[in-house]
Amino acid sequence: MATIEHPRRRRLRAWMLEGLSDMGKGGGLQGPHARPEPPEKGRPWYRVMCLTGVDYFSTLGYQPGIAALAAGLLSPVATIVLVIVTLAGALPVYRRVAEESPYGQGSIAMLERLLTFWKGKLFVLTLLGFAATDFLITITLSAADASTHLVENPHLTGVLHDKQLVITLILIALLGAVFLKGFLEAIGVAVALVGTYLALNAVVVVAGLWHVATEGHVITDWADALTAEHGNVFVMIGVALIVFPKLALGLSGFETGVAVMPHVQGAISDTEEKPAGRIRGTKKLLTTAALIMSAFLITTSFITTLLIPEREFESGGDANGRALAYVAHEYLGNTFGTVYDVSTITILWFAGASAMAGLLNLMPRYLPRYGMAPHWARAVRPMVIVFTLVGFLVTWIFDADVDAQGGAYATGVLVLISSAAIAVTIATRKAGQRGWALAFAVISAVFLYTTVLNVIERPDGVKIGACFIAGIVLISFLSRLARAFELRVTDVDFDATAERFVRDMASRKIRFIANEPDNRDLAEYRDKIEQIRADNEVPSQEDFVFVEVTVTDPSEFEAGLTVRGEVMHGRFRVLTLESSSVSNALAALLLHARDLTGRTPHIYFEWTEGNPFANFLRFFLFGQGEVAPVTREVLREAEPDRSRRPRVHVG
Repeated sequence: MATIEHPRRRRLRAWMLEGLSDMGKGGGLQGPHARPEPPEKGRPWYRVMCLTGVDYFSTLGYQPGIAALAAGLLSPVATIVLVIVTLAGALPVYRRVAEESPYGQGSIAMLERLLTFWKGKLFVLTLLGFAATDFLITITLSAADASTHLVENPHLTGVLHDKQLVITLILIALLGAVFLKGFLEAIGVAVALVGTYLALNAVVVVAGLWHVATEGHVITDWADALTAEHGNVFVMIGVALIVFPKLALGLSGFETGVAVMPHVQGAISDTEEKPAGRIRGTKKLLTTAALIMSAFLITTSFITTLLIPEREFESGGDANGRALAYVAHEYLGNTFGTVYDVSTITILWFAGASAMAGLLNLMPRYLPRYGMAPHWARAVRPMVIVFTLVGFLVTWIFDADVDAQGGAYATGVLVLISSAAIAVTIATRKAGQRGWALAFAVISAVFLYTTVLNVIERPDGVKIGACFIAGIVLISFLSRLARAFELRVTDVDFDATAERFVRDMASRKIRFIANEPDNRDLAEYRDKIEQIRADNEVPSQEDFVFVEVTVTDPSEFEAGLTVRGEVMHGRFRVLTLESSSVSNALAALLLHARDLTGRTPHIYFEWTEGNPFANFLRFFLFGQGEVAPVTREVLREAEPDRSRRPRVHVG
């Protein structure tokens, strides 16, 4: 049996890790030892728009009901405020984000460039926590709303009563299965779903407007009730501005629109550094989606407010979470209503596709690069399984309740949009575009105000986001701790002088001295050699090359290594390196010297003074500390064959 199972396990492993950069090709790190894959050709922008559209457009399934509950008769006015914020605020921000981060990293990458060291990493992990909140709740909330439409269908409500949790779990599992099959298939499915759904919504809107127009008293009744409740236009506008934050879910498509940007087809003249065609296509995607959605938001909020009794929007009412489906059944018959339900259910189910795409684009770009996730986290299929299981957990915790997840969803959306607005404000200010910087500063203030009000109104959103952040930070640091002794250098490059030093020593014995640079004067090098000779009883005729490592950003996990050679004071040969970790740089140098010459190198250290645990923390956080034993441990993990392992001497 062992001979049969072993190849199967290998095939399963190869299938699971196939296409490490299937999501977000071009611009993301491929891992320290993976060969770069050819860039994806991409798809036309309007097809990719359908992928982000399954998230953005699917909010029509519940947005009119949310607006009616939040604003009552003022729902159309509040929705107009939402549309103004969308077109004058979110759209310009994300068009600029597309210019600044053309590989789908979004505002997180823009803000990452402003902060360095551990504070930058922690800031990015916090934003990733909110991004995870946004995208994962998109998956679970949309699946829950799809199951609501299914359970509430007049033909099925008796059969599927009390089965909403099970149905939601099945829908999430099916979404995961699509991504296990292959991401590119998801784009084709999205095009069909979005096209059908928008066409059916257009029919419902036209039918609704026709009934409003033919039943003239509907408009007058609404206008009279509105005046009686709020008095004058200024009060109406003021109340609409106050309730606007509750409608924030209508902004949900922009972050995913940028996240799927790597799949937009660029121009022939595009380069890795300047993918101008891809940027133009993404701007068209964002603008077209925003215009389509704005038109539907205004018209659907208008017809649902005028045609549906207020009591039906309440919990337990027939229009709760499915206002447009109510209109479809009421005014176009149950047959058309059922067709509309099927379309709504499928697009709500598949709305998680753009969210899953966003997760698969963001997480592998950051966590493995920070050393805060295992190597397999770069592969699509293992991450799909992880996100699907988390989706099961969230659905179970919330019992597939759409309203209970709304606060967390809105918080995630608003935090990401606010961070994008701030990032764009800083970028335009640095570019000397004062007018744009002022405009984006105002937009940032609007979104920050909206975020704060949403948090005050629904603090559960921040609590859930905090749980995601805590989970990501904890798991990330545990992962980095587990990978502390991993060889993190992606490649080693010797300049001509450094290579000459190593090849010259290879004719005798390759001996390095690890030296922490201080004054770099004649006495420093002379005394160091004498000490090493005395501690290790090395004959005086043997020569050495000094190795000096300067720690740059210790929070970085992996990077290339450039080795430069120089002669100090006319007699001492020195190799200088810059790295995030002294031990890793030395281990990589030794292995490269061995492979270059075919000889086993030796390196000599002094013991580091101080508490070993404190020195380990210095190594973990600042790349220094107990250098000698850590270098040896990195070598032991990187080279299991003891006979080929470089020798470490400590005196």
